[in-house]
Amino acid sequence: MCPLPQHPSHTTKPPRSVFVDEVPSESSLQSEFAQESIFAFPPNRDTLGGTSYFIVRNEGNILIDCPALDRTNQDFLAAHGGVRWLFLTHRGAIGKAAEIQQTFGCEVLIQEQEAYLLPGLTVTTFSQEFTLDAATQVIWTPGHSPGSSCLYYGQLGGILFSGRHLVPNQKGEPVPLRTAKTFHWRRQIKSLQFLLERFTPETLKYICPGANTGFLRGKRFAHSTSLFSLHPLENAHTMLISPSFST
Repeated sequence: MCPLPQHPSHTTKPPRSVFVDEVPSESSLQSEFAQESIFAFPPNRDTLGGTSYFIVRNEGNILIDCPALDRTNQDFLAAHGGVRWLFLTHRGAIGKAAEIQQTFGCEVLIQEQEAYLLPGLTVTTFSQEFTLDAATQVIWTPGHSPGSSCLYYGQLGGILFSGRHLVPNQKGEPVPLRTAKTFHWRRQIKSLQFLLERFTPETLKYICPGANTGFLRGKRFAHSTSLFSLHPLENAHTMLISPSFST
């Protein structure tokens, strides 16, 4: 493992467990899943305030988007077994992916249309979907960017790590966000419709967004309940959020 350069870390907050206070589902109680095995990092300035997540698993740990590259985060990742996969939900979440791969020797996973942004890295790409194992799939959800994608994790009733495809509004509800940087709004809405047709409230309980997490009022997840009440293809014109909400 190659050490990262030292940076002052006296103000750096450590990652924190996301679901430690949630009531476990029956399926989670019957499995070896530990609720304290999913962590959220503080927003990263390198990715315009993006939130990165870390899943600790026996099958190999998954880092979702790039956290800040500092000693606190490096030590945390190393102490939990390092990184097997670095999954990038979109081009804006690349951050210091090259340094993370060099440090941990992880595989970088990104949708094929945005792989060109990682020259010189060993990259695994996918077109529509990529299955890591029976509980973990990556799904292409274009709209926010050409290669925008989400990671679905089948534990705890189903968790979707949505990057910037879905982010909290002022009520803390996960919704699509339209800004001046949105690649294709109608495709983003269709991607949301695809997710709503693929999942149910029984298979998708939580959304872990990659931005706007301040609207979650101290949490790092949103319940999916409100998501299934949306009718995106019918109401695309009303599902707009002021660009000032974007972080």
